[in-house]
Amino acid sequence: MHSCPFKGVLAGISDKDGWVPPHDRNVIPEIINKRAARLIVAVQKTMSKKAVIVVTGYNDTFYPDGAKTGLFYSEGLHPFEVLTGAGYEVTVASENGKVGLDEHSLSPQFLNEKEMAIYKDPNSAFNVALKNVKKTSELDPKEYTIFYAAGGHGTVFDFETGAGIQKLGEGIYSNGGVLAAVCHGPMALAGMKGANGEPLIKGKKVAGFMDEGEEIMGLSDMLKKKNLGFVKGSVEGSGAIFQAPEDPWADFSVVDGKIVTGTNPASATSVAKKALELV
Repeated sequence: MHSCPFKGVLAGISDKDGWVPPHDRNVIPEIINKRAARLIVAVQKTMSKKAVIVVTGYNDTFYPDGAKTGLFYSEGLHPFEVLTGAGYEVTVASENGKVGLDEHSLSPQFLNEKEMAIYKDPNSAFNVALKNVKKTSELDPKEYTIFYAAGGHGTVFDFETGAGIQKLGEGIYSNGGVLAAVCHGPMALAGMKGANGEPLIKGKKVAGFMDEGEEIMGLSDMLKKKNLGFVKGSVEGSGAIFQAPEDPWADFSVVDGKIVTGTNPASATSVAKKALELV
């Protein structure tokens, strides 16, 4: 025997549904519609536990010592662990369908023993996801409820200008999804437009990698020489209100509506956790 597909729709009909005594049968269809609508929303939330972690597709020499930049490994790994741990199916995507790693991000300075083991294991879940990176233009925004932009200096080359990245993020947000970004990731938000054609983050509080951080890393002059953007300047150029902690390396994240952003690698986990709270 098949179970009734409307089981639960009629259950619990109460005064909040506008219910009146049974002698007025005309309101029954309206009551059912209200309950069904709530049931559909609940089912959609359950079925759409999918998130996309957007990474840079740029992977080339960048640092003064000749090291390459790309995805900052922990800034992809940490949200991946938080989201998959919450039962989400996670897709990794980039503008060009490629991904390479920031070589500095692979040092023991940035990866603890457990994270280093994950990095060195070619069959770890995150490494497998990186091997199967998709093009952002190939993804359907309707399938995802969380857009998470991971950092790494490679983002200054393709996040703000990536058409596929912009379209994916705009679509997820317009469908009621969450936009999350950490460190240099907010560069992606700087290029997005809202339904009114205005910058999507205009008037929003946004955190991101600080100019002081670039100075400490000895990269400020090089970024200026190559005419590459700073996160603060990029998001402020789109009308955002930049937020920053006193310590550029502290775990710091900000929520404004359905947008959550963080300052640095140490903020990647807190940004992911807050994104889950916003769904």
